[in-house]
Amino acid sequence: MSTPLVERRVAFIGAGRLAQTLARAWSASGIGVVAVASRNGMDAEQLAAQLPGCIALPAAEAVAAADLVFLSVPDDAIATLAAALPWTARQWVVHCSGATELTALAAAAAAGAQIGGFHPLQIFSDPARAQHLLAGSTVVIEVAAQAQGLSDELHAMARRLQMKPLQLPPGSRAAYHGAASFAASFLLSMLDEAVQVWAQIGLPPEAALQALLPLARGTLDAAATRGLAGALAGPISRGDAGVVAAHLQAFDALGAAHGQFYRELARRQLSLARASARLDEATLQGLGRLLKAAP
Repeated sequence: MSTPLVERRVAFIGAGRLAQTLARAWSASGIGVVAVASRNGMDAEQLAAQLPGCIALPAAEAVAAADLVFLSVPDDAIATLAAALPWTARQWVVHCSGATELTALAAAAAAGAQIGGFHPLQIFSDPARAQHLLAGSTVVIEVAAQAQGLSDELHAMARRLQMKPLQLPPGSRAAYHGAASFAASFLLSMLDEAVQVWAQIGLPPEAALQALLPLARGTLDAAATRGLAGALAGPISRGDAGVVAAHLQAFDALGAAHGQFYRELARRQLSLARASARLDEATLQGLGRLLKAAP
């Protein structure tokens, strides 16, 4: 029989923003985080001081103190770190990367440990705020074959934080993580494009961002309630070719990169417009020809 979740001894190797968020959230929920290690000893000490019963230790000692160890370090460091630590067959070893395959933990598996991945789909730029955003967020979980005990534990720990576990098929982490970027940091790229265009027509960037953020939030809220196709708005959703042509003329005048960016996003909107079934095929094809035309 496995150790009850509340008695599991958890350690974090890496004391960055993700570790700060998860460690504090689990500790507050009654899960024992007993050790933290970091290349920067001060970071480990500061995090450990916020967790009852937790101490800052060198990485090898933190591993020895725990049953379940989370490697919350940059992707490129996971395999090297895993190969350098003294694992045992009684342990569970989990990395927190979205893009790195479980093969990076091969050294731990060779020592008999069960291995897995635990990647919360949330932004951790502000750990204090991120801790409150965990509830309702999805976490992608993957474990190696014959690691059912670890899978059960990670699912239980996710539910403890009111997160929604999602099982990830083996070998798909890079595609999964890259696609998730479109719903995260790539949103900033689109906002940056809007701010740049407004700046070129004389609107101050600070005012532009404050004006655009409520619009972005409204779009996300609509997607949550109506789905992607149902939330589609703007000239493409209406089949308004004249407005789209005016947009293209304005963007091309500002520079080829602006026109190209608009065309690529607008072409993707055509598939949503088709799914919404609000436009006839002739209108959709007309919009497609307009977007393919050379500037």
